[in-house]
Amino acid sequence: MDLGLTGRVAFVAAASKGLGKAAARALASEGMKVVVSARGEETLRATASELASATRAAGSEIEPVPCDLLDAPAIEAAIARTVARFGRLDVLVANGGGPRPGTFSALSEDDWRHAIDGTLLSTVRLIRAALPHLRASGQGRVLVITSTSTKEPIAGLLLSNVLRPGLVGLCKTLAKELGPDGITVNNVAPGSFDTDRMVTLHARIAQAQGISEEEARARTDAAIPLGRMGRPEELAATLAFLASARASYVSGQTIVVDGGRTGAY
Repeated sequence: MDLGLTGRVAFVAAASKGLGKAAARALASEGMKVVVSARGEETLRATASELASATRAAGSEIEPVPCDLLDAPAIEAAIARTVARFGRLDVLVANGGGPRPGTFSALSEDDWRHAIDGTLLSTVRLIRAALPHLRASGQGRVLVITSTSTKEPIAGLLLSNVLRPGLVGLCKTLAKELGPDGITVNNVAPGSFDTDRMVTLHARIAQAQGISEEEARARTDAAIPLGRMGRPEELAATLAFLASARASYVSGQTIVVDGGRTGAY
């Protein structure tokens, strides 16, 4: 299926690994020009080189632009560099590594401030910087990678449980405000995916429960109706669809991609 994305431009935050990297690959595979962004410049350049080699779609290009999502001026500069390089911006994929795990009693006020800045305000800043260009596109797309914690709290992830639903409120509101500009705004809520973050979480669970990391992973797999964690490219396929003209009437939604684990809501 041709998604009609050839020649359009996307900015993908936190794209040096995991779900962000998979999103960048999927969009580039559809012929998009994709700016990949992350803090570590060396890793980011290696990712850009890898994606460029792996992507053969006509018209696709990969451009690395370092950006620390905790630095508001850096976000503005990264979006400006994107438009300077490609002349436009059509799709924004707001993504981040996720706030620190922990329970209420274990988290400090500084942890809360850092999480608010990194999870909520970084997305606000990305959208604010991108908005004039998305309006000019006429087919602007804002895609926010959140979590199934927007639907059901996840044990040990208090900060995510509190802040990710705030992103849903932001996006549902913006879908109404920006609809007249032809901009759609959607969240994609991944469940357990086979990424570095899940490796870290399994190590934390294993230590807390006195089990092996392999057992922690096996328990995660067993709790998912499809019997396994997701592959990053499976989430990326959903993002590519939502970025496309095929999804031009989908806005203000939170699309759960979790193998059926999240209960009814």
